Amino acid sequence: MNMVQAWCRFFFSGLGVARLRVGRWLLLAGLATGAVLAQAAPVPGEGDITLSTRFWIDTSGSAGVDEAVGRPSSDWAPMERFRSFQLGESALWIRIEPGALDAGRRWYLLLTASAFTNRVSLFSRGRDGQWTEQRSGDHLPVAQWDHPDQTPVFAVDPQGGEAVWLRILNSPTPTSPRLQLLTEENLQSKRYTTFLLIGGYLGFGLLVLFLGWVHARLYADRAFVAYCFYVVSMLGFQASFTGIGGLFLWPHWAAWNDIAPAFFMLWLTGSGIWFVREACAVSRYHRGIDRAVVAWSVFGLVYPFLYAVAVSPAAFAVLNLYGLLSVVLSISLCLWTWRLGETYAGWLALGFLPVHLGYPFPALRSAGILPDSWATQYAVLIGSAIEIPLLLYILHRRAKDFNENRARLRAMESTDPLTGLTIAPVLRLRLRDALRRARRYGHQCGLVLVDLSNHADIVAREGREAGDRALVVAAARLSGVVRDVDTVCRISDTRFAMLIEGPQKPDLLKLLAQHVVAKGLEQVPNLPNDLTLKFRLVSCAPPDGDDAPDQALDDEQLLARLHRALDRLGSEPRKVVHHLAPRPQHA
Repeated sequence: MNMVQAWCRFFFSGLGVARLRVGRWLLLAGLATGAVLAQAAPVPGEGDITLSTRFWIDTSGSAGVDEAVGRPSSDWAPMERFRSFQLGESALWIRIEPGALDAGRRWYLLLTASAFTNRVSLFSRGRDGQWTEQRSGDHLPVAQWDHPDQTPVFAVDPQGGEAVWLRILNSPTPTSPRLQLLTEENLQSKRYTTFLLIGGYLGFGLLVLFLGWVHARLYADRAFVAYCFYVVSMLGFQASFTGIGGLFLWPHWAAWNDIAPAFFMLWLTGSGIWFVREACAVSRYHRGIDRAVVAWSVFGLVYPFLYAVAVSPAAFAVLNLYGLLSVVLSISLCLWTWRLGETYAGWLALGFLPVHLGYPFPALRSAGILPDSWATQYAVLIGSAIEIPLLLYILHRRAKDFNENRARLRAMESTDPLTGLTIAPVLRLRLRDALRRARRYGHQCGLVLVDLSNHADIVAREGREAGDRALVVAAARLSGVVRDVDTVCRISDTRFAMLIEGPQKPDLLKLLAQHVVAKGLEQVPNLPNDLTLKFRLVSCAPPDGDDAPDQALDDEQLLARLHRALDRLGSEPRKVVHHLAPRPQHA
């Protein structure tokens, strides 16, 4: 744990340099992105061709390409707007007429934003009159696609001059086809831009995940554990939803590629509710609500396995409803606990805001209300890129404040709340050990009792606050004249004790007493120049004999003797230092 704490201090101490480096890397990334985009020069005939196509829905879902081509023109409706199709067991056929294309280039048809598309096939007639099928979709491993990519991609023959036919099967989620006709150069530029942005996002997310784990080890706070689960689920959801996971992480697992977005979405929501429960301390305010929140979170972690067994429109509707209600629940919990006095709950509500604002776009797209678009594909990704570091910063401030409060509470058990010195019981234990070592090894230690004699005058002239400040300054100056192994303790309102560990000589105690009196005469901050600290002290070097009758009473007897001597010294105004001779142990 000490190594982790030291690493954290080193890391956060270099945040200033890190900001400069991050800014430099962001500038380079921006220039690289601009360079990539600059290479994507437009070519006649390419672009979004969705609205220039015609579609037909095969309700049986079993029609072949010959049957689709043979359908009369009246069966084919124009795609006049971007729309969603709830297919179920039906198949969507789209007729695409590329028109005249540059024969000197390679052309590709890109089906964008299709993370939930089960099967997609493109049929084109070759020069020999035979049909050629290119296949892709989540029900087929990405490694077996004709053109593996994050979304379905098909090659288009520019010299064919005939229409091509696209067949889409998808259930239970709606499908919203967006078709782009691109040259090979512009397709590569689009890939590079996407890989740069999503790769940067995933790399940044892994860095934040590592920092969250370090905070969890450093503060031993369960809120950071829930936060790490939340970040892992968010990264998994974005990798599966954008198609990067199927292309690079699980290219041979078709079943997982198909179900991964739903799994990660439910885990993301369930872990997010768990994180809100821990960070907002819901259990502190209402036990019944806390149990309901735990049950809601557990449902999100378990339901993906039930969804995978029974994939149906009803199960998908429960998934969407769970996600929508979880957004409402998280906002309500944050605002409720904030109203009850949980300060950081309000900041958490603001930290979740970027994702909450972006979540409706993919949710409405999944429900079939919105068609596929750039917003439905990347709104949550952009929102989470803002949200994840914000939540980590809020948790860091929360844990830091709570840790400081716990440290103060622990310190109050062994230190004086005003001066920060050790308390009298600790002094007695250390004095008892020092006397025991003195008897064992035959050397002397030293004990000095110091009284701030003019504390009442300071309070009378400047007030109680100035008197407390004088006590704090006195404690600091007494601590500054001793070694680290020695002990300074406040044993009463204006009286301090200084335990000087042995071996110690009486002459050195006399020099220390003079030094203490001189330190008190220095100017006290925020007090008039004529007000200094007037110390009156008594010192003693306990004997080192071996004939102590009762060592359990040595510390009490020694302190009582010094207190009596210091009280007698108060009746002699001109005398401020008195050294007691060692008393024989048998007396």
